[in-house]
Amino acid sequence: MIASHIGTIVAMCGIAGYLSTNTYPPEVLEDMVEAVRHRGPDAAGFYHDGFYHAGMRRLSINDVAGGDQPLYNRDKTVALLYNGEIYNSPVLRRELEKRGILFRTHSDGEVICHLYEFEGERLFERLDGMFAAALWDVQRRRLILARDIPGEKPLYYSHNHAGELAFASEIGSLVNFPAVAKKLNRQALWDFPTFLWIPEPATVYENVFALPPGHLLIADETGVRLQSYVNRFVSTQHDYSDEEATDETRRLVQEAVRSRLLSDVPIGCFLSSGLDSSLVTTLAARDRTDLSTFTIGFEDVADPYHGRADESPFSEAYARALGTRHHTVRVTADDFRRNLDRFTEHAGQPFAVSSGLGILSVAQAAREHGVKVLLSGDGADEIFGGYSWYEYLNQVNGQMPAPTVSYGEIISMQYVGLPRPRVLNALRTYPPAVRAWAWHYYASERDKAALFSPEIATEAKNSLRHFHEFQNGSPWSAEDTIRQDRLFYFPNEMLQKVDRMTMAFGVEGRVPFAAPALLSFADALRYPQMVRDGTLKWTLRQAFRDILPPAVTNRPKHGFNVPIDHWLKGRWSDLVRETFAPSSPLSRLGLIRSDAEQHARSMLADHRRLTGHTIFCCLQLNRWIERTEGVFV
Repeated sequence: MIASHIGTIVAMCGIAGYLSTNTYPPEVLEDMVEAVRHRGPDAAGFYHDGFYHAGMRRLSINDVAGGDQPLYNRDKTVALLYNGEIYNSPVLRRELEKRGILFRTHSDGEVICHLYEFEGERLFERLDGMFAAALWDVQRRRLILARDIPGEKPLYYSHNHAGELAFASEIGSLVNFPAVAKKLNRQALWDFPTFLWIPEPATVYENVFALPPGHLLIADETGVRLQSYVNRFVSTQHDYSDEEATDETRRLVQEAVRSRLLSDVPIGCFLSSGLDSSLVTTLAARDRTDLSTFTIGFEDVADPYHGRADESPFSEAYARALGTRHHTVRVTADDFRRNLDRFTEHAGQPFAVSSGLGILSVAQAAREHGVKVLLSGDGADEIFGGYSWYEYLNQVNGQMPAPTVSYGEIISMQYVGLPRPRVLNALRTYPPAVRAWAWHYYASERDKAALFSPEIATEAKNSLRHFHEFQNGSPWSAEDTIRQDRLFYFPNEMLQKVDRMTMAFGVEGRVPFAAPALLSFADALRYPQMVRDGTLKWTLRQAFRDILPPAVTNRPKHGFNVPIDHWLKGRWSDLVRETFAPSSPLSRLGLIRSDAEQHARSMLADHRRLTGHTIFCCLQLNRWIERTEGVFV
């Protein structure tokens, strides 16, 4: 086996590699690793053992001077390359030291190598953290790929008929392996405008897959197989009183934030002025007196969902109260437009969550101010019940429609121009899968048929199958809807957005509300403990009302919403024309109808509903194809 290092330090934040009995030139692996340089700008390292070849790029967070990778067990029969942070590593380290283990480094990831000696692949059940790992068992010629429980860190793989297996932190790295076919996944393209992302494990390529959260991929002499592993950070109680739920919330959130301050470099926080980011910042500021905070400030137009678009004055006022080093990143439609290419590049595949543009700008500012770690308040809505439509769940869920109901034009919560009672009445007539879509997703099947070519529309399966897979044939309770968001929406949208857009600038985004213990605890919460008398995240507010000012706890829900409809009708209107032009990549590949622009303009002109994100999906798909030079084989 051979390990080599480039630079003064080596380790984590982007990994890539392959198993193959074929011989490839060194440039293959080097190109794969170079493609994730932005995830780890500080150094690179490589490992080779027979037909296993792997490498990594490091972003130095912990043990800056000595956290070399690959990391090894005692006799170097286990070699680890990984991306992420193990927040409970101090506890695991003390446990291992009592068992006679002498650590070579102060890297949090070294515990993985030693735990493997004692517990085999079950070690991953014991990790509270975010990680994507490639563990090589030298003696058994066995590769284990592992992804964290919530799905914070990405890991993609491709396995072909010749038995070759390749993996990487990003798709753009993986497709540098010559045996990975770049054939477009047309079903994924169809699903994309429904969600603004491609639901995992599928990707934009037919033979490239995401390793699901909480799963292992094991490759050895018996073949390649996937297996899930359990979340051991489970709650031992399943029926909390309000007082118990409040106390447990306080304990778990405080622990999640405290443990995610593990860092040898400066830390910052996203601070939007809402409950979630304000809470994370308040708790972090107790332990880090040098905390930096960042917010976005942009043109103050009306937010079609709620309130005003710009809430930066509230953030600035709260940052002053906490005494943080605050930075307001002021952006315009033109700034975001200039960042579209970078946004497209780092998403890795078609992705149209426009709020990611804000995260991208904050990550750039953080990097310029020397901040390598940013804590986010994402996840509190899915854990504690924070989305605005959750208020109506018990009014609508649980009711089954008449068997002969005709849906006609399917009304969703995107119909902000209709009276809310009319929208809710429409949702009451829908079966659970349609209703799950209508609460907060985007393009309908009919919308997509008006934009995509008839060939794609005819071949594609209905995107609502993703909701059938969660629960089919019975009414969904309010808790079911929130749980499905936690399992599906949270990793696919929120965690993917935070990871890709922060790592674009070599900044590590951390999400305390994604802690495995909180995910498990959330399953025990009842709807009235999440939403009560119109108050969202009721338990979370109760748990921290003594440390947060009323201005924060009483502020209505307001996400970071980019006024995409406003811009597509105005300053970005030419991008719509460019996307649907006969010369566009979408047209040249025959993916859209010849009259798609007409339909897109008509959708944007519909004052009853918001359709900007559906059209933005087309823009992003067009730009992504352009970046790949339209070569799909």
